[in-house]
Amino acid sequence: MKSITTLIMSIILINTNILFGQIIDVHTHVILPEYIEILKRHNAELEEIFPLPSWDAERHIAFMDSTGIRYSILSMPAPQPYFGDVAESASCIREINELSAGIKLRYPGRYKFCAALPLPDVDAAIKEAIYAIDTLKADGIKLASNSRGQYLGDPALDTLMHVLNERNAIIIIHPHMPTPYNPNIISNTPPALYEYPAETTRAVVNIMANNILERYTNLKIIVPHCGSFIPSALPRMKSILPVMVQNRLMHDIDWEGSLSRLYFDLAGNPTTDVINTLLTITTPDHLLYGSDYPFLPDSIMQNNINTLKNTLKKEEFAEHYEKIFWQNAERLFNADNP
Repeated sequence: MKSITTLIMSIILINTNILFGQIIDVHTHVILPEYIEILKRHNAELEEIFPLPSWDAERHIAFMDSTGIRYSILSMPAPQPYFGDVAESASCIREINELSAGIKLRYPGRYKFCAALPLPDVDAAIKEAIYAIDTLKADGIKLASNSRGQYLGDPALDTLMHVLNERNAIIIIHPHMPTPYNPNIISNTPPALYEYPAETTRAVVNIMANNILERYTNLKIIVPHCGSFIPSALPRMKSILPVMVQNRLMHDIDWEGSLSRLYFDLAGNPTTDVINTLLTITTPDHLLYGSDYPFLPDSIMQNNINTLKNTLKKEEFAEHYEKIFWQNAERLFNADNP
């Protein structure tokens, strides 16, 4: 019976690939009215400076069909809907996660989702993580680079990491407004221009410095936006670490062990040089396609994916084309079990 079921699922998957395309998009956002409502209640719609676009499941699918995307992985965008009231935040996040799970069921084979958590309250986050993964069957967890100043890698999050590690969780990091920040700088350079890459780098460096991935070896983390500044930061970290360890200000870091559990999405229209730089710290089987839908107009994202296709068809990347566009994500998210 099991072999017959497996055969049927394989046929369905093959037909789905033919009908919709092959590409798997690991970096897209679900922006729901319930989320916008809490932001409006706290005058936070422009907290991240960049205006939140509208999102619609059918329009998103139309974009996927036009670009050859088989399915997209949804996650909540910034800002974090936490304004000092844990119950309010937990209720909003629960609703977003349940609605995301409903979207996945309503459009079989087209969506997966990474659940949000009501951080910085760790107890509430653990409760939601268990519910989202065990009951809603979330495909992963989305974590902000920082939740109101609580950065990934913080020892306060160790109990949450333990719970996620027990469940072999995939974590998608997304940058949020740095906390604290200089408003004079932010007003001239919105976070998307510089602070988002810096935030991502800051969070991943903190994760590595605290050996999160060495201590919680079942976790796999997707780093957005072509690894941000991490390829530049790592050589400097490695050169400085021995002095810090010698002076008992830091402890040794398992660089290779940590890097082996990091994946990198290519959202951000990378050039050949950017991809080659990223490959100085990882391998082609850890690169994933991401669009950042719907934060740019469909026409621009269509152009971006066509540009990336042409880039990956170049001689130095051609053998990895299918890996990067779908095979790596398929393996990571176990796409045979939608």
